[in-house]
Amino acid sequence: MASSQRNQELKERFRNQLLGYTESFNKAVATDKGDWVVKGFIDVAKNIYTISADTKVISKIMELLLFPQLCEFAENHQYEMILSKEQNFYPDISFIDVQNRKFAVDLKSSYRKSSKTVNGMTLGAFTGYFRDRKSTKNTAFPYDDYIGHFVLGMVYSRVEDAVDERKVYKLNDLKNITSVIQDFELFVHEKYKIAGTNPGSGNTKNIGSVKNLHQLLNGQGPFTELGEDVFDDYWMYYLAKDMARAVDLKEAPYHNLETYRKYKGLKR
Repeated sequence: MASSQRNQELKERFRNQLLGYTESFNKAVATDKGDWVVKGFIDVAKNIYTISADTKVISKIMELLLFPQLCEFAENHQYEMILSKEQNFYPDISFIDVQNRKFAVDLKSSYRKSSKTVNGMTLGAFTGYFRDRKSTKNTAFPYDDYIGHFVLGMVYSRVEDAVDERKVYKLNDLKNITSVIQDFELFVHEKYKIAGTNPGSGNTKNIGSVKNLHQLLNGQGPFTELGEDVFDDYWMYYLAKDMARAVDLKEAPYHNLETYRKYKGLKR
């Protein structure tokens, strides 16, 4: 059997195994009514302070909530589970099977901006370890060591106007505290299938996800049909404006798939 075919089968098996825990993941983060199980922070005096809908705070708490289920997943499927050493290391979790085959999993979340769009996610750097695939800088293992690169993602809705962050609650008020987020949808896809053609927000050199909700949940980004090799090539040689200027170019050679195809001389 060809190596690429075998790797594809291993990736599909790993994804299906992780999808098998979707119900457990949902129960870890949501009540039966679809509200977030987290109501706030508690201090030693048993005062409860509500949580804002800050995406970084929510993302970190989501990781903590899912951790026991991910440990159970690893144990049941005989994977060694290695966590990221630092916040900016890739990936969040490395799963290694009994034959030392590695699978990268990043935990990502984003909120709905409308019934059809989300705020988007960042999917890791397109510089550093992504380009030098033998490098161990800021990554648990060299990028090329992984058979597959996956995102365990979660989409939710914000509860915009119902939370008073100035109010302090007690334990007997717990049922009266409004959850700041609700209505969760989980997905597991290979990274390239939900990647977009533009960097994520800010000045960081990160790959941005698609922002179309249907594409995100169903793994139907622009690279899905083109394949992972095209995704790799596009982002390995992508230049942000400052990167283009640094090599004395007036502008980057391409900035979307149309200009990429023209630059590469590819047919549509």
